[in-house]
Amino acid sequence: QVQLVESGGGLAQAGASLRLSCRASGRAFSSYFMGWFRQALGKEREFVAAIRWSGGNTYSADSVKGRFTISKDNAKNTVYLQMNSLSAEDTAVYYCASSSPFAMGYEAPGNYNNWGQGTQVTVSS
Repeated sequence: QVQLVESGGGLAQAGASLRLSCRASGRAFSSYFMGWFRQALGKEREFVAAIRWSGGNTYSADSVKGRFTISKDNAKNTVYLQMNSLSAEDTAVYYCASSSPFAMGYEAPGNYNNWGQGTQVTVSS
């Protein structure tokens, strides 16, 4: 079992930056992908970015390409989401997730079997 704890959310003005952290404990090394998702009020949870736990290949949604960067620190068992040029459309609860070792993809929430509690990001325009 993997436990995930997010931090770093908060209130930001449009154009500002925030960095989210996700610390993993337990059998995090067995995960194939670590991902960030977000869910705005009244909307479905959507994929933001993912990274392979070993190897470090990264993937991101078109809506955040060029603005958000996912990275990891294996020694700290921590995944980060650097968010730059924030806009009001980025307002959501952001969730960290870890996939099973046999995940076939990284975009669908169903590929992930462990989730953090979420951290609120609010961007004021």
